[in-house]
Amino acid sequence: MAEQADPNDQAAAEGPVGDLTLRTVAMPSDTNPHGHIFGGWLMSLMDLSAGMAAGSRAQGRVATAAVSNLSFLQPVQVGDVVCVYTALRRVGRTSITIHVEAWVLRQNRPPRVKVTAAEFVMVALDADGRPRAVPPAA
Repeated sequence: MAEQADPNDQAAAEGPVGDLTLRTVAMPSDTNPHGHIFGGWLMSLMDLSAGMAAGSRAQGRVATAAVSNLSFLQPVQVGDVVCVYTALRRVGRTSITIHVEAWVLRQNRPPRVKVTAAEFVMVALDADGRPRAVPPAA
């Protein structure tokens, strides 16, 4: 049986998927008790990025409904420049699925390293916080 290529290895070789949505520096205040960057901090950046991308497509308020296939691939270190990329995967009646990848530049120098990837499902909300239809693409 032939060995299958790991899609994460292929993606890492090709570079980030999607548009740069957020960029920041990992600071000492973002570490866990062991001195590594806290995974929850990284996931919150990904959630913010998914919300910005989906909110733009939905032309308004969105909320996170689900996160799937979350993979922490490499650690993030203090001083790393964290770059979060988003790509629209699917638009449903009220939901939008966004592929999110986080990449880092170690000490702001190449090569770029893929550290995390996930799929976020965002739901468009009306003024009362209830699901609403996503407008047609412009």
